Amino acid sequence: MFALVDCNSFYASCERVFRPDLRTKPVVVLSNNDGCVVALTGEAKNLGIKMCDPWFKIEKTFKQKGGIAFSSNYELYGDISSRIMSILEELAPKVEIYSIDEAFLDLTGITNCMDLEEFGRACQKQIMQYTGMPVRVGIGPTKTLAKVASYGAKRYPATQGVLDITALHKRTKLMKLMPVNEIWGVGRRLNKRLLSQRVSTAFNLSQMDVGQVRKQFSIMLVNTIRELRGETCIPLDNAPAPKKQIVVSRTFSKRVTELDFLEEAVSDYAARAAEKLRKERKACKIISVFIRTNPFRKQDIQHREIRSTSLLYPTNDTRDLIKSAKLLLKDLYRKDFNYNKAGIMLSDFFDETVYQLDLFKQKDRNTQDFKMMSLVDQINQSNLGPISFLAQGIKKEWSMKRELQSPRYTTNLQDILAVN
Repeated sequence: MFALVDCNSFYASCERVFRPDLRTKPVVVLSNNDGCVVALTGEAKNLGIKMCDPWFKIEKTFKQKGGIAFSSNYELYGDISSRIMSILEELAPKVEIYSIDEAFLDLTGITNCMDLEEFGRACQKQIMQYTGMPVRVGIGPTKTLAKVASYGAKRYPATQGVLDITALHKRTKLMKLMPVNEIWGVGRRLNKRLLSQRVSTAFNLSQMDVGQVRKQFSIMLVNTIRELRGETCIPLDNAPAPKKQIVVSRTFSKRVTELDFLEEAVSDYAARAAEKLRKERKACKIISVFIRTNPFRKQDIQHREIRSTSLLYPTNDTRDLIKSAKLLLKDLYRKDFNYNKAGIMLSDFFDETVYQLDLFKQKDRNTQDFKMMSLVDQINQSNLGPISFLAQGIKKEWSMKRELQSPRYTTNLQDILAVN
């Protein structure tokens, strides 16, 4: 048995946790540079707001109707997500973190202690009590059926956010009502092909001949059908594969033409990537830098390019990565172009303590570097910092626009709520 725990309107709900006055108001969260809607509450949907609506088009009308908008606050969302996942790991034997707001639970043995729907309600209650976040819980014999149950828990208010479709008659009834495009793994193109064969519901899909599907489609769809029939084909992955790449990129708040500003941005991204690399306890051998102009500004001359270099030895030292990034950028940069995005990509990973050293690099310096970077990370995570490198810039005039960002309530001492 599997459960899927999914947070309701995750980004928007995170904003509501510390703003109880917004519990019944329309709330939207905007993408980078306050571009478009990436999360919205049910109240916002009732006003006709849709995902990916450009903010500049809906801003005036939305505010007139009492709506509240927030810039993305990824630090807050990441922290609340980690708290929810920690709670789930205490409630279930095995947990697979599927995304920032979703996790699969292995419910093996739970039925010996309590009813599965009762478990779902207890899960809901504990997460709300500890974090203030509303979640829904879908329960089924396979991961795909848990997704189906989650769809039902979201779609039908009578479930109160928890639905167990262990019983065959329950899942058959739900699958007959569920459009095939809502099935996990069925994308737009596949949906069109299925509709052309009069497969419009999840139940229709579950009744397809597996042999014919294997010939016409793929083994992935075969596994989906088998899962809809209650046969486990997709096991719980509670030990995700290590990352093969780390990418940090942002769109600038304004067009950038000067090399100095680009160097600041690329250095800042390299520092962020290095921090992520150390968190994975890895070192990288290859670093890549890319820059681009805005492809939607047809009046601008376009330039989009990427350069990579192989380092002498694997490293996760911020200084090494900034130095290499700046050298690559100088080769890429073209004067008088209006750049609107840059990024860093790290690849070819090694264990941070086991790799071939450069013949001319002193081992004791390597140890000192490792200790220094660890100390920088500790200070930055303890709210005593932040410590950054001068190359990252001070004013950061190019940085992403987030004019409507809420405080970082849980990760910054300066933003903690004060109670009078």
